[in-house]
Amino acid sequence: MPPPFAPMQALWTWKSHHIGWSVMGDPTAPTAVLLIHGFGANTNHWRFNQPVLAEQVPTYAIDLLGFGRSDQPQAQLNDELASHNSVHYGFDLWAQQVADFCHDVIDRPVVLVGNSIGGVVALRAAQLIKEQGHTVSCKGVVLIDCAQRLMDDKQLATQPAWMAWIRPLLKTLVSQRWLSTALFRNAARPALIRSVLKQAYPSGQNVDDDLVSLLLEPSQRKGAAEAFRGFINLFNDHLAPDLLNSLSVPVHMIWGKNDPWEPVGEAENWKHRFDCIQSLLVIPNAGHCPHDESPTDVNERLLLILNQQAT
Repeated sequence: MPPPFAPMQALWTWKSHHIGWSVMGDPTAPTAVLLIHGFGANTNHWRFNQPVLAEQVPTYAIDLLGFGRSDQPQAQLNDELASHNSVHYGFDLWAQQVADFCHDVIDRPVVLVGNSIGGVVALRAAQLIKEQGHTVSCKGVVLIDCAQRLMDDKQLATQPAWMAWIRPLLKTLVSQRWLSTALFRNAARPALIRSVLKQAYPSGQNVDDDLVSLLLEPSQRKGAAEAFRGFINLFNDHLAPDLLNSLSVPVHMIWGKNDPWEPVGEAENWKHRFDCIQSLLVIPNAGHCPHDESPTDVNERLLLILNQQAT
């Protein structure tokens, strides 16, 4: 079933790049919500959430640089010389994009909602909004199956001992553009996308042709493999626990109980460790993207959180 809405879509120019975004709801309302997708997704991944949330609050969604309708500049790794228009893909880049979007476009207090790597982006953006003295404020963050980034160097102690031996070779291999491009092109096929979705959505709910298409289409653009190359080479970047440890705004978490990639046990650990976390909703039978797999449950909790933030 196609999504029952048609959000207003636009492009925003940021640091000479075109950024895709969309909005639904009353743009003059005093507060807003910004939806931040996960790796490989885009604004349309919020197809079942944006129209529901927009009935209560203006609801924006943004394509991170490298994804969706946003530009896809060449990736520049840490040991590479800068080339024309190349960027270092990572959480500081994406978080600055979000913080500037909140200032330039939304221009009012905002709640940030992020899925997977979008959760890490939201946490870092909340930091930047406060540190940089933006005229807008972040009223809270909602993490939906936030990425735990187990392949980061700082997570090495949690990995099997043999991982330390193969990491130098692994890093050398994935830094090669020819290999990362080949891996990406192999993955950006309808059959493989559907196969991965069946893992991510263990209930099978809402794994439809529209979902495959909305993920496939941006991957066919000329520069789509560059963000993939940048991301798989992020071996030393922000981790959610480090960001949560210094965050003062309220944080809520929503998690699919059967997430195959981000274990719910770690979310439960975060709930006990960090004072900023106010709630954790675990959704039975759902996986890595419960906002799309079980949208009714997620929308109900998001509306409750937004009501709390408005008071």
